[in-house]
Amino acid sequence: MESDPPESPRFPQTSGVGTVSADDLTSINRRSFLTTIGAVAGATSIAGCSTFDHESDAATTEMSEERARELAEQFAPTLYFDEHEQWFPTDPRAYTRANGEETVVDGFEALDGYTEGSKESDAPPDPTVFFHAMEYEDSPLAVVQFWYYSVFDQFTTNFHWHDWEVLHVFVDTDSGEPQLYVGSSHSSSVPNNEFLDPETQQVPRILSELGSHSSALSVNDVADRFQRLPIDGTIADITNSAIESIENIANIPLAYGLPRDEGSRLPYVVPELDDKPLYEHGQLPSVSRDDLVAEELTIRSFADLTSPPGDLADRSTGVVFQSAGRDEEVGDVEYDLVPTRELEHITDFSGPQLSFEFAIPAFAEDAIASHISTTGVPWEQPRYNDPAADISDSNHRAVLADRYSAIAEPASVNTVITNVTEAISSDKAPDGEGVTTGDLSVESIALLESNAEAVPTFNGIAVVRDVQSGEHRLTVNAPGAEPHSETLVISTDGSGPTSAGAEGNVPLVARENAMKLEVGTNESETDLTDLVLEDDFAGRLYDAPLDGPDAVYVHRGGAYTTEVRDAEGEVGAYRINPSTENYVRLEAPRTGKESLSNYLADIAGETATAVEAAGTGNETGDTTNGGTSGGQNNAIQGLTEALEAVVEAAQRAANDAANGNKKQANQNLDTVIERLERVQNRLDEAAEDLPKDLERAIGHRLDQSQKRSNQALAAKKL
Repeated sequence: MESDPPESPRFPQTSGVGTVSADDLTSINRRSFLTTIGAVAGATSIAGCSTFDHESDAATTEMSEERARELAEQFAPTLYFDEHEQWFPTDPRAYTRANGEETVVDGFEALDGYTEGSKESDAPPDPTVFFHAMEYEDSPLAVVQFWYYSVFDQFTTNFHWHDWEVLHVFVDTDSGEPQLYVGSSHSSSVPNNEFLDPETQQVPRILSELGSHSSALSVNDVADRFQRLPIDGTIADITNSAIESIENIANIPLAYGLPRDEGSRLPYVVPELDDKPLYEHGQLPSVSRDDLVAEELTIRSFADLTSPPGDLADRSTGVVFQSAGRDEEVGDVEYDLVPTRELEHITDFSGPQLSFEFAIPAFAEDAIASHISTTGVPWEQPRYNDPAADISDSNHRAVLADRYSAIAEPASVNTVITNVTEAISSDKAPDGEGVTTGDLSVESIALLESNAEAVPTFNGIAVVRDVQSGEHRLTVNAPGAEPHSETLVISTDGSGPTSAGAEGNVPLVARENAMKLEVGTNESETDLTDLVLEDDFAGRLYDAPLDGPDAVYVHRGGAYTTEVRDAEGEVGAYRINPSTENYVRLEAPRTGKESLSNYLADIAGETATAVEAAGTGNETGDTTNGGTSGGQNNAIQGLTEALEAVVEAAQRAANDAANGNKKQANQNLDTVIERLERVQNRLDEAAEDLPKDLERAIGHRLDQSQKRSNQALAAKKL
């Protein structure tokens, strides 16, 4: 016997809700967000729910035709499309043909026929939404599914012939109350958009992503806007769990919404077939360039852009579809509701695999781009007869499992998350000697090569679900930026998601500002295991396992410490100042006292030169950025000499280590540590006479030097 569904908390709604800004996404308190989930005693791990590993849900039986249509008419969604949308829900039966004893829908015939029909009627041809309803055995839980077919999909990370999207509405047939909406997102690697305990009286609303038709939900007063978080007393459009493992995005719920609705920029790409753009193919005579996603939203080449584009348009609503016969008229087009059983004779939706129009470095080759092939038929998918298989949030599955014995408890899965930013020059650093990170002006693409399925970011956040345990390579790319690629290891200890990047962040670099840093290990006598890159001002920018040669793109306006670690836990460090260089290679880097001592000499020498130059500038009356005039300042001269003394002691330590004299090397490292303390004292004395940016830079470098000198002294390896 099932328990009655508990009342879930409702939130007051106010009219005039606008779009959600990036500031809004990070300002909400985590506790206040988690209260929106409702009926869940504590938040479960963001590792999430596996639709493949949990115990089996109860069997389902198909509803009677009369009852199925009754539910379908009650919950038939209103669909809001982007003003640039080209492919609306239609009836694929218009494009069927016989293939032997089978019935198939051919991609060429569907795309060309739909395009021709749309032009002839100046309206979407055959607007149709299909429904399928079933109920779980020995349970009041039932589900009505709404399937909508488009002849083509064109998105940032994928494109293919035919596209099926689905909305699941879970309903308690005893009370008549809807329990959960599940709107399909881009793929099984991306969380669906879900809402627990929606209002009974409100018709479900779907915001369809341009080109991909990913189904975001809208339950707010502003029907055609997506709101990720409950802000100013309003209710959020999804109740998915919050990301918990990266501090600065810990309050953002895990799901794929509408980035363009949230002020982000999403570039589209043009599909290619037989080495030419799709619209030039001979089997598509009705399709022109104007019949794809608009040119102003399209990137024709990542390589030709020197910086990420910032002029891509926000989302704006165009055509609205609503179910025929609704009393309230809100749509431009009325669609027919047709049971899916009228389609189940179709055995395939066919079409040749498409390609990206241009190469996307390292991860979009046809050999691994399985996500740009054709779609399957819905009635052969597990979720067709077990809709709970599509619940991607563990909290939602746990709630339904508590209410209905037909639903199995969730099981944890492995999830990879990261926050993609852009490395830019820091205005707090000396010119060309420090960077910081900021928001990327365009959304990026992330791919675990082992998954062969790319996912887009939303507000810079990349989330990949259902990742197998073991070693993977993650690549992140954005138009106008150099790609980022790193190895990461997914554990099975149940500790939650794996954060990729340095402390959960991946900073990309605009191509015009990028320098490639290569680390060669083939000739190295050391078994290197890790590579870390830190900037004086931005801190840690790269931190990944190292197994063979590696490379990372850095902003040439930074000043970097490159750290390597080996299998024995020993550390080595190298100073990198790229300036105008486009390429730097560390050949066979080493760990131990010699490497660290040479680093100490390099960074102290670099700083002494900068301090001396500042003092010389002051002799001529240069007061830029806080400096004073009136001759060579004794404090600056004292700071320069203290730094040069560090250089001398560090070089002696490096020579001793190279000659195998560990005891003498340690004595000189003790001297380095003492002299660094003197540098700190001299810096305090000279602070008023130094440019403020240089003073800040010296402070950061002293922190690094103190850290590396202690590592050098503790190193067992020479």
